Amino acid sequence: MDMRYTPEQADLKRRAADYARLLMRHEDQSEQAGGPLPQQLVTELTRAAMDAGVYAINMPAEWGGAGLSLLDQVIVEEEFGKVTNCLWDIPWRPANVLAYGDERQREKYLLPVIRGERFDAFAVTEPGAGSDPSSGTSTATRTDGGWLLNGEKWFVTCGDIADFLLVQADAGPERLPTLFFVDKAAPGVEMTRVPRFMHSAVNGHPEFTFTDVFVADEDVLGGVGKGYELTKEWFTDERLMIAARTVGAAERALQLARDWAVEREQFGAPIASYQLIQGMLADCAVDIAVNRAYTHQVAWEADQPDTDRKTLHAKAATAKLAASEAAGRVADRCLQIFGGRGYDRTHPVERMYRELRVDRIWEGTSEIQRLIIANELIKRGTRTLALPTH
Repeated sequence: MDMRYTPEQADLKRRAADYARLLMRHEDQSEQAGGPLPQQLVTELTRAAMDAGVYAINMPAEWGGAGLSLLDQVIVEEEFGKVTNCLWDIPWRPANVLAYGDERQREKYLLPVIRGERFDAFAVTEPGAGSDPSSGTSTATRTDGGWLLNGEKWFVTCGDIADFLLVQADAGPERLPTLFFVDKAAPGVEMTRVPRFMHSAVNGHPEFTFTDVFVADEDVLGGVGKGYELTKEWFTDERLMIAARTVGAAERALQLARDWAVEREQFGAPIASYQLIQGMLADCAVDIAVNRAYTHQVAWEADQPDTDRKTLHAKAATAKLAASEAAGRVADRCLQIFGGRGYDRTHPVERMYRELRVDRIWEGTSEIQRLIIANELIKRGTRTLALPTH
């Protein structure tokens, strides 16, 4: 197995890193504003992402996307993860399942997203249905020419800036899980609240209610009853990207803490000369190295056409679980190395400490990842998770 980057991947990493540094210039501004940046600035940063080839990285080049493999996407997202305030949302990554839309849906929904003209958001979680999406109460009832959608969705990431939502609801008396395209401006759609969370993110995670919202038959994605399958595929990709971003965040935190430890003197010597500090730095390096390697391995496997998708789902859960929890440990150690300075909100490590906490919750809690992994072990044994499938 050759783990070296190709020249094209090395160039991609460089471009992603350059763009990430551009975003870093606006971290303090975002933090001071509580998250949002001026729209004109966001527009400029969006154009810069397109120019750098790091916008819509998960969409085919023939549709206007960057056409990157999953491994290439992991390389990009690792660099993006080094940026605080979720500014990595600006180089938009459309929901991967939008690619399954028919030609009309692609023209209406996906292509404008790839061009930066519209934005999508995925609406799955409900007040009583988080880790167990099958317990959702949102319904779609048959009506002439389509469906009437009723329900409530929470934690709709980027729903505040989205133009349309992908809403999972149970369709018909059989309660078949289905994804619906829902225009946010449609009658009956109401954004009821935008909660304030621990992190100061550039975009919000609002709550929505849907009251007799009409959705035409042509705005069903992938067919009635295909919702769980599509959502599961979305989760697989998103969990891999979370793993990549948390590895990147941890790497930046360690670099900052290492530099500080070498420069900072106490009791007549750099604090890096003290074994307690050295132990923390070493533990951080180990957490980063092993999780980067596994995340890259799983992304490479995902790119192979004959990879078993069920095993891949469990491996993505493994990557997300391990990397997100490791990054939390790294951020905690690095903040400790900085002492009081690290507790200041103007410091990147402080923001990482707050922001990385949600990676153990969204796109499936750590506990749910453990259940997915255990289920794979019980059904298929240890080798599928431990070894590459190729």
